[in-house]
Amino acid sequence: MTVIDSPSAVDTDLEFLPVAGYIGAEVRNIDLSQPLPPEQVRAVTDALHRHKVLFFRDQHIGHAEHVAFSRQLGRVTSSHPYDDDAPTEFPEILAVDNREYERKFGIKAASYTNEWHTDVSALINPPAITVLRAHIAPKRGGDTSWANLAAAYANLPESLKEFVDGLRAEHRFGGRRPIWAPGSSYAKKTQDNPLVTEHPVVRVHPVTGEKILFVNPGFTSRIVGLSAKQSDALLDLLFDEVTNPAYTVRFRWFDGSIAVWDNRATAHLAPSDVNHLDITRVLYRTTLEGDVPVGVDGNPSTALSGDKFVGR
Repeated sequence: MTVIDSPSAVDTDLEFLPVAGYIGAEVRNIDLSQPLPPEQVRAVTDALHRHKVLFFRDQHIGHAEHVAFSRQLGRVTSSHPYDDDAPTEFPEILAVDNREYERKFGIKAASYTNEWHTDVSALINPPAITVLRAHIAPKRGGDTSWANLAAAYANLPESLKEFVDGLRAEHRFGGRRPIWAPGSSYAKKTQDNPLVTEHPVVRVHPVTGEKILFVNPGFTSRIVGLSAKQSDALLDLLFDEVTNPAYTVRFRWFDGSIAVWDNRATAHLAPSDVNHLDITRVLYRTTLEGDVPVGVDGNPSTALSGDKFVGR
């Protein structure tokens, strides 16, 4: 057995190979088509908290195995608060299909936002973990990037940490500038059933205790209590921090590739380099039920519109 920079892998045959300075590790010697023994589940979970995103190659599994693996990590939710196109036999599966987003959004896109985002942070309890599997990967382009939001906070100047520790921000679908066309089916869904939550700008991770800079361009719309001009200026500064390339990792998809990330401690960026190409990119996603974020002051998030998103 070889273990690289991951004490969580003791007593398993797994390898965790870090791939960037602050975030990401490739997992080897694992077969996700079969139930994992408890010690491997613990090792994967510990490594996920340590590395924030884990990458698995050559895992040619179907929806059933995808859902089964996800259930070993937590309570799996339905596919998405606004999704009505999940495979009928697997309501937990969200199809990330660039052909469908043109129909839903009224524009050509590879995902529901081409900005950095934390999955569904407009919810009162955003997903804890996301599992994304490549079914049809394009021959070029289509990479996804992740950022470590704990590292982004840790490297702020102390004076800025003290300032943002006490702030709260509003999260809603589309953030400050939704990408979907007015009148599209997605615009109607978000208008008819809005999901809006006030989260702490800095949340405390419920497992690691790390402080997380919990803002993202895809969902965070304003800083509560500031003028629009002040809010935009501060968000621009914080967005620059959370998307600093130093805290990121970029992943090249192949058929059978899987990424699993801690959605409480990361943001990620869907590709925009394929929107002009005549390609097909199909990935499938599950999410695990998350907790209600809690700030440095101990105060939890507040739902302004929408209910908890629970799993089973």
